[in-house]
Amino acid sequence: MNRLLPLMLLWTACLISSCELGLEPYNGKEAQTLFNSVEGVAEATTGNYSQLKTVEYASFYHFLTEYASDNVTLSGSTGNTFFFAYNYRHIVDMTQTSGFWRKAYEIIYGANKVIENIAPQTSPALDQLLGENLYLRAMAHFDLVNTFGRPYTQNEGTGLGVMIRKDTDVNNLPERSTVKEVYDFIITDLLQAATLMTVNKSSSYASKEVAYALLSRVYLFKGENAKAVEYANKVIESGRYALVDSDAYKKFFSQSNESNNETIFAIKHTPVDDLGKNAIGSMYDGTGGLGWGEMYASQTFRNLVGQYPNDIRNTFFAPFYIKDSNGNQVLATRNGIPKYFIYKYSGQDGIQTLSSPIYLRLADIFLIRAEAQAKLGNDTEALADVNRIRSRAGLSGTSLYTLGNLHGKKSILEVVLEERQLELAFESQRKFDLFRNNLPLVRDYPGYHLLSGQNTQIIQPTDPRVIYFIPQQELVLNPKLVQNP
Repeated sequence: MNRLLPLMLLWTACLISSCELGLEPYNGKEAQTLFNSVEGVAEATTGNYSQLKTVEYASFYHFLTEYASDNVTLSGSTGNTFFFAYNYRHIVDMTQTSGFWRKAYEIIYGANKVIENIAPQTSPALDQLLGENLYLRAMAHFDLVNTFGRPYTQNEGTGLGVMIRKDTDVNNLPERSTVKEVYDFIITDLLQAATLMTVNKSSSYASKEVAYALLSRVYLFKGENAKAVEYANKVIESGRYALVDSDAYKKFFSQSNESNNETIFAIKHTPVDDLGKNAIGSMYDGTGGLGWGEMYASQTFRNLVGQYPNDIRNTFFAPFYIKDSNGNQVLATRNGIPKYFIYKYSGQDGIQTLSSPIYLRLADIFLIRAEAQAKLGNDTEALADVNRIRSRAGLSGTSLYTLGNLHGKKSILEVVLEERQLELAFESQRKFDLFRNNLPLVRDYPGYHLLSGQNTQIIQPTDPRVIYFIPQQELVLNPKLVQNP
């Protein structure tokens, strides 16, 4: 135990110092001064939002979620440890899990600093900021528990989740709470946040409807489908958001999140925030040599969306061509895998590697409602929401679903889940969609996920590696933590 003491002191110092670094936008103000005015609290809150757009949070969370889906294929081996997220051969000291865990808890720490210093009902302005920090704390806990804790629906939340941190006492080293306890904590935070927030800010900030939107996702993941519908309805019926039209949708992902009214919440990036080759889009878009361009749209996804050539969602990825020795245009490959670059994280403000990753948008809320309705047996309502999304994607007539024609699908739920894959591909949802519904991930396409001699990789929803190991360094720093099997 004595050998751990220096490490514990170092961790405490690093945690305090890293959280204070997040206060750089506040010009180094002392905490007591900072929380004595609305302006000071606003600056602290801005600092907390700024932590979301770091490599450790925005990029690493994406790597841990989307790279583990069947939407993508990696075209070669790499020394980067996201390789182990992609191929489900996790290790205990992955850069991405360690960085994401630490950054998420730094965000929670920063939110807790505001929450501890602001009493509810002090003023409408302070209530708004308090609500925003409650939202940020809930969001970080939610992303953590779904990364390191098993899907709620597999065992009613009885499995181990993550630490619940609701104070700024760095000497308090809690055990892992159950997934249920973490979800309950998240719901409590979001419900309180919704009652406090009264200002309709842009989609770069939390608001009442943002809290409702995340609640709808939380309840869907929890299997409380009636609640998922209830909170999806609150968002939809608020009138604050609308699906962009088909023409605007083609440019949706290359524009700032604040330029449309479909985005509910996004992690705002400006040109000064461009992460270059550390950006999410760098691995997806290799045009011009500005990105790595080593992760492509999978054959499975291309075949799925390619069933309908008029589907606008075909434009969010594209083949990359080069000239052969005869000057003919040929499809480029890497290690024999065709290059289909993905463009959902490219081109904001004319910068190839810049984007503002979308965390919640209205199309997702419609499809959350559709999935919940399907599970409640409300088939007509579920198909109406699916067809709403398909129509916006440019499909019509027989390309839409009816109760009498599910296009070969066995159930309404299967229809909804396929539409979620089509609409939300590359947006960090597919892995969760499969495993919370007790479905396997099947990769029967070329890529570096396959072991020698294999043709197909199948990850069952009960596989231990559906979730990640707790970072080894965290087990050393907090002996109360228990490793995942």
